[in-house]
Amino acid sequence: QVLLLESGGGLVQAGGSLRLSCAARTFSSNTMGTMGWFLQAPGKEREFVAAIRWSDTTYYTDSVKGRFTISRDNAKNVVYLQMNSLKPEDTAVYYCAAQRAYSGYYSGISNYDYWGQGTQVTVSS
Repeated sequence: QVLLLESGGGLVQAGGSLRLSCAARTFSSNTMGTMGWFLQAPGKEREFVAAIRWSDTTYYTDSVKGRFTISRDNAKNVVYLQMNSLKPEDTAVYYCAAQRAYSGYYSGISNYDYWGQGTQVTVSS
């Protein structure tokens, strides 16, 4: 059983920054595999934003490359998403996700076993 606890969302003006955090609470000695962030805008499907493997290899969707940075603290089971140069189109609910075991896939919703409750990010123009 794993609980993902997100924090850090809020309202920011265009060009501003936010840092999202996701703490994984496990009930075993296992640590998480690949962890990712997804977003869901109103009326749209949930989509991939970024992922990071245990090895610190990172992946990003094209629209956030150069603006967002994903990182993790393996000792604490925490993953971060630093979001800079935010745009109004980044407005969405952001979800943290975790894989229970290694998978070669990282960008699909079905690739993840655990999900957080979501945190709202609103970017005003």
